[in-house]
Amino acid sequence: MAGGISIHGVDVARGVAAEGMRVELHALTPERRLLAAGNLGANGQLEHPTVRGEGVSAGPHEVLFHVGDWLRTAGYAEEQTRFLDIVPFRFVVTDPARHLHLPFKFTPYGVSLFLGV
Repeated sequence: MAGGISIHGVDVARGVAAEGMRVELHALTPERRLLAAGNLGANGQLEHPTVRGEGVSAGPHEVLFHVGDWLRTAGYAEEQTRFLDIVPFRFVVTDPARHLHLPFKFTPYGVSLFLGV
C-alpha cells in the first residue's frame, strides 16, 4: 500500500479489537486541522480516505485515542477506567508516499504505539 496512515486499536488485556473507539487524526502544520475522525470498526481499524493517502502531506501529525470513554463503554470496572483518558500520539510524516501503520495496543493502565509494518 502506498501512502496513507492506517490506525488500528487493540485491547490486549481482553484480546479484542477496539471496535467503537473514537479517534481523531490531525495535521499540525501550517496550522492544526482535522484530517479524519470516527470510530474504529469491527476489525479495530479506522476506515477513512486518509488510509489511502487522501489529505496526508509531509509534516507533524497527531492521533487522539479516546481510550477512557472506550474502556467505560466496554464494561471495565470503574476503578479501571480512571487512569487513561484521551491518549495523544505525535509523529512526523517524512514521505507522503510511504504508508504508515499505527498499531495502538492498550490495557486500562498503559499503552503501546509504534510504527508497524
